[in-house]
Amino acid sequence: MENSDQKRSSTLRIIPLGGLEQIGMNITAFEYDDSIIVVDCGLAFPENDMLGIDLVIPDVTYLKDNIKKVKGFIITHGHEDHIGALPYILKDINVPVYATRLTMGIIENKLTEHEMMNVTRRKEVTFGQSINLGQFRIEFIRTNHSIVDAAALAIYSPAGIVVHTGDFKVDYTPVFGDSIDLQRFAEIGKKGVLALMCDSTNAEREGFTPSEKTVGKNLIDLFEEHADTRIIIATFASNVDRVQQIINTAYRFNRKVVVEGRSMVSIIDTARKLERLNVPDNTLIDIDELKNYPSERTVVITTGSQGESMAALSRMAEGSHRKIHIGPDDTVIFSSHPIPGNEKAVTNVINELLKKGADVIFQDVHVSGHACQEEIKLIYSLVKPKYAIPVHGEYKHLKAQAKLAEELGISKENIFILRSGEILELTENTAETVGKVHVGAIMVDGLGVGDVGSVVLRDRQRLADDGIIIVALSLDKSSSYLMGGPDIVSRGFVYVKEADDLMEEASNVVLEAVEDCLQRGVKDWNKIRSQIRDSLGGYVWKMTNRRPMILPIITEVSE
Repeated sequence: MENSDQKRSSTLRIIPLGGLEQIGMNITAFEYDDSIIVVDCGLAFPENDMLGIDLVIPDVTYLKDNIKKVKGFIITHGHEDHIGALPYILKDINVPVYATRLTMGIIENKLTEHEMMNVTRRKEVTFGQSINLGQFRIEFIRTNHSIVDAAALAIYSPAGIVVHTGDFKVDYTPVFGDSIDLQRFAEIGKKGVLALMCDSTNAEREGFTPSEKTVGKNLIDLFEEHADTRIIIATFASNVDRVQQIINTAYRFNRKVVVEGRSMVSIIDTARKLERLNVPDNTLIDIDELKNYPSERTVVITTGSQGESMAALSRMAEGSHRKIHIGPDDTVIFSSHPIPGNEKAVTNVINELLKKGADVIFQDVHVSGHACQEEIKLIYSLVKPKYAIPVHGEYKHLKAQAKLAEELGISKENIFILRSGEILELTENTAETVGKVHVGAIMVDGLGVGDVGSVVLRDRQRLADDGIIIVALSLDKSSSYLMGGPDIVSRGFVYVKEADDLMEEASNVVLEAVEDCLQRGVKDWNKIRSQIRDSLGGYVWKMTNRRPMILPIITEVSE
């Protein structure tokens, strides 16, 4: 027994609680003996069938069940799919949060919104610094990404070193700060790395991801080409380097800049305060000052590059924006690619902008923040891991990286494509999956967290597909005699004014069902409701081939 206990305590467990098989909701637990650290805590945006849902966060039951072991959250960078769930999860798992400067600034904005600043312990970390948490030591390594201050992690445990790249690319000419610290990756590789967890997002793409600075050159060309129009540029709020280049180009062409969209304003304010964004004096103006300048002397940086219905660009496209009206004197530049699933929404916005006479540009004004195949190979060659664990991506992306790892000489049995919830146990010499923990998605709707589940979504889908019929009637409490009704009201089913015959016959069907129950002496009102649902549902299906939700309401009347 003693030997097996010793074996178990020398085992490192890696447990992804989300983020695999999808882009979003990244969160991974590392467990050794009495210590758990958690890397990232992201949200996912709702799928099309999640009607009315605002966002999705991971189910962290496993962390709650092992709360005494959890030492802290280690955050790689400030994108929503890595930090968005923190304010919700910290309410149950109140442990310290460790992050680099801009990442922490964005997290603190979220904590302020949720009134959690006073109850959350935070520690800002610099690159090269290590933090000790229980059995782990975690070192932050500088990388490049589409947001400043992105970090990779070297996670030191008694079982060995795990390198987690976070989201990264290799950019030798970054807009802000230094290039990725390849030297440190090589030094850690020389020490001997047990496992590499590497970003897979672009693992299907050959070659290298171009430098962010290439976008700057394209922006200069576009500003020269469209010198006589107002320029509106839509991009991700969190792509601070992109925003920096737009501001630099606007300043070069003597244009004033307006920032529009709540998330954009918030992140730019934070980045300026933390000296991660440099804005020349007298460049930024308030949206109300636009009218004081000729349109060809202005630039608008806005949210909405993904076609989000409430974002500023979508409101401009549909003509509902109160301050900015699109016309033939506008050039709109999309400085991002549509995230898979958003293509239709983006196309709709582009069409509406074109109808208003704007010139729309959506090519060559974006580069990815993720490594392509040659950069992934470079990291593998420097780190030389014993085991490969592709992360961050859909299954096809993970599979593409697994293939690369094999080409680089890592044997097939040492490559692990995990599913969320699977437990990977590692020792110095072995690795195997040993079961699963409970994982899942918790839906956030307004202020409600987790109060909308599959049953509610099914009802919403049914309401959306076929509508609802409400049947109201009154029964005498003592004799169960029908005192009033049935009255039938429908919503989202048929246009009642043109369906008099249908509704009249539906009323007769309900009446027959109720009278049949009363004649048989049925006193249980649940059974009467069930009979109404069955009879009316059968009739409606026969007449319309639709299955609306049927809601019988019985009011009791006492003489």
